Amino acid sequence: MSSLFDRLGGNAAVDAAVDIFYAKVLADDRINQFFTSVDMETQAAKQKAFLTMAFGGPNSYSGLDMREGHKHMNLNEGHFTAVVENLAATLKEMGVSDADISEVAAIADSVKDDVLNR
Repeated sequence: MSSLFDRLGGNAAVDAAVDIFYAKVLADDRINQFFTSVDMETQAAKQKAFLTMAFGGPNSYSGLDMREGHKHMNLNEGHFTAVVENLAATLKEMGVSDADISEVAAIADSVKDDVLNR
């Protein structure tokens, strides 16, 4: 069985998804305030490496773990939901199957407690 990374279309698809995703995030008033002073080029590169690894592709992610990376942000359930909604909308826009989007949502849910620091 192929990995989610392969089913999504590999590096090119993850790269495109992250670019579309961050355009949505930066337009979303529920969460865009978290990115006002962030170098988005660096952020996108980290996100691409993280998602590649999380989706079963090559692991070149060297960033902080989810708890450490988000602990200073005071995130809540609404923030987490906004991110997942933007990611799902991105994947839907790219023609990803509902089953694969559900798998992505399950991966996100698996790190939810760490991201929300609880």
